[in-house]
Amino acid sequence: MRPGVVGLFLLAAPLTAQSEGSPLAALPGSTRSAGLGGAGAALVGDAGALFANPAGLAPIRHLALEGSYEPYLAGTSVTTAAFGMRLGRFTWGAGAQALDYGSEPVIVPDSSTGGRRGVPTGATFTAADLLGVASLVYRRGLIATGVSAKYARQQIGGYAADAWAGDLGVAVAVFDIFALGASVQNLGGDFGGGTRLPRRTRVAITMNYVDPQSTFRLLSTLEAQWPSGRKAVLVQGVEGGIVAGGVGLVGRVGYATRSPTSDASRFSLGGGVELGHVHLDYAYQAFDLLGGATHRVGLRWTP
Repeated sequence: MRPGVVGLFLLAAPLTAQSEGSPLAALPGSTRSAGLGGAGAALVGDAGALFANPAGLAPIRHLALEGSYEPYLAGTSVTTAAFGMRLGRFTWGAGAQALDYGSEPVIVPDSSTGGRRGVPTGATFTAADLLGVASLVYRRGLIATGVSAKYARQQIGGYAADAWAGDLGVAVAVFDIFALGASVQNLGGDFGGGTRLPRRTRVAITMNYVDPQSTFRLLSTLEAQWPSGRKAVLVQGVEGGIVAGGVGLVGRVGYATRSPTSDASRFSLGGGVELGHVHLDYAYQAFDLLGGATHRVGLRWTP
């Protein structure tokens, strides 16, 4: 059996037995966020902000695009894509995430060998989690409010379940100095059978200590998260670097408090190459048992 299908049983129990829905709901929505420990409620101005706080789209000037790919644990993979567009006082955006558990040919026992061998049927066993998001934001002055509609689908072999949910968010962006953000995620999200997307409340602040248009960059973010039915999580992240003439390098480090039973390291690392309006991002996180570590690469375009 391929590792990707093994990952199915490591990352997601059968649908009828899960108390929480798609693991996608707990993963960072962007590579930049992943490098900062998963904080995202006050990382405003990027297309991927809609995965953490829809109001984070408000500072987009015209159009923003973002995508990422991550070979995840046990042979699985995570892919994300998002865009945001400003229309007057409104900004709207859409995004999608996919967690692919891999595929495996369906083989049945060969009766002529007493079941000691298998015969391919030509069918394929596949499993995946999908999440689609559409957001609308209204901004007046420094304050923005946003809503998101979300569609989630889980498929394991021939069985599938889906759910609808919504996010609410607010953001206050004071020029390029600092931003406050808060969101409530996954209102609704019932797959049936006691399975649902996990509710999460997030409150965060992001501070720039130097002019982000100057040569030096230094930013910090602090975020508190309250997952439903679990202990609160505190996430801290720092981003700094040097950019001259639109070209440069930035580094990121994040720290998140976690359950003692979590296999994920509390620290995450990341970095990026700045090329004018194009940002090439990378994030790394270690895992003690499953897969050793994850590596995510991403591309952002923010004119």
